[in-house]
Amino acid sequence: MKAIVFDEHGDIDVLAYRDIDTPELQPGEVRVAVRACSLNYHDVFTRRGMPGIKVPLPGIPGCDAAGQVAELGPDVEGWSVGDRVLVDPVRWDRGTGKFSMIGDTLWGAYAEYVVVAASQLIPLPDDVSYEDASCLPVAYGTAHRMMITRGEVGPDDTVLILGASGGVGTSALLISKMRGAKVIAAAGTDEKCQRLADLGADETINYSEVDIARYCREQTGGLFGGGGYDVVVNFTGGDTWARSLRCVRQGGRVLTCGATAGYDPQTDLRFIWTAEMDIRGSNGWQRSDLDELLRMVQSRELVPVIDSLVPLPDGVEAHRAMEERRFFGKIVITADAPA
Repeated sequence: MKAIVFDEHGDIDVLAYRDIDTPELQPGEVRVAVRACSLNYHDVFTRRGMPGIKVPLPGIPGCDAAGQVAELGPDVEGWSVGDRVLVDPVRWDRGTGKFSMIGDTLWGAYAEYVVVAASQLIPLPDDVSYEDASCLPVAYGTAHRMMITRGEVGPDDTVLILGASGGVGTSALLISKMRGAKVIAAAGTDEKCQRLADLGADETINYSEVDIARYCREQTGGLFGGGGYDVVVNFTGGDTWARSLRCVRQGGRVLTCGATAGYDPQTDLRFIWTAEMDIRGSNGWQRSDLDELLRMVQSRELVPVIDSLVPLPDGVEAHRAMEERRFFGKIVITADAPA
């Protein structure tokens, strides 16, 4: 099969579009012809290598995939060749409790085919496109759990979202607006800020020109004068972390599900105790999150934000665009291998 492969960890130059042997099916496994695979920053971490996680070499990135069942392994029941499916990236071995994930410890979906356990398959309704479905697990599933299950965002909340122009950011914005919240969305260019406003953001901040903490104080007042936002969403970390703590109102909460700009930032404990804020971590998604997201997309309550569709042979350049932040929403790789 054709795939985007890396034979060693390193910079983007280690990625190559080439032939690689299609893996054999084991009992309980299914081969899926990938129709769409959306890109995530997790793909960058996989390529570079992740401390404490053994990524087998050669590796294939790509956590999110939707496609058609192409082949059934031994002992697989309830599925047929040609079935439309969304893949839950996470594989749990119920016997051993072992956790694994495509595009991480297993070969991913930057490929014509991906092999998954039958338990990872979710039926894909005919009126949900492969491209929309491929956006859901990592970005939208994580945002759904972070904003609703963990964050309890509601109509009385004002929500500041940092890094709002990416996959998790745009989905957090859409979900917050669906919950009736007021949203302040931050991005690094005026163009991205305008697109966030077009998606429904009530206010936008170009953080390359405006300090977010200063903007918050100018717009809402000081901490002891009732200023700050009910919810601050920060999944970037890095040098934005300490400043974002200054934007939380008394009794407010910070939601985080990642650290794309750095996992060990400086912090400021004074604001944590003074504001009596809650910091709530959110790790991934549950199958129930994906089921609800599919329902929302099917009813068109939610329309995933897609930056571009890129054919698999151009997947390395798509990965480069993601890493260089030249996108808005989700970049999706498409393939057309026979099912």
